[in-house]
Amino acid sequence: MDYANDPELNGKYLGTITKDFATVSDTLMEASSQIRKRDISKYPIFVFARQEVPLGGLLVNADELDLEWHVFASYLELFVQQRIIAPENVEAFEQTYKDPNEYCCLFVLDEEFTNFVYIPYPED
Repeated sequence: MDYANDPELNGKYLGTITKDFATVSDTLMEASSQIRKRDISKYPIFVFARQEVPLGGLLVNADELDLEWHVFASYLELFVQQRIIAPENVEAFEQTYKDPNEYCCLFVLDEEFTNFVYIPYPED
């Protein structure tokens, strides 16, 4: 699995993800900060999925905010535990992980597309 931005992330995904991300970016930034501050993980991952998935805790309910994507707060160690990232790939993931103060690590989970995407937080 490639941990960088995937060129196959076509417009239909990027458009809806970016739109929802703009709405919830402050929430995600705060959650990312808390995950790191509390030493839960240095590698927060936010799962964007159209339906409920057992990958972390529900952070944003799409139905309540009229969004297309639910957002779940998770992190690297949980992804390893759930065998989404193989233990031998942890180092590669850590090396490609972008600065969490500037970028949000999303794991987009949909029928046609499943991958990690890094989206920069909007600048104030």
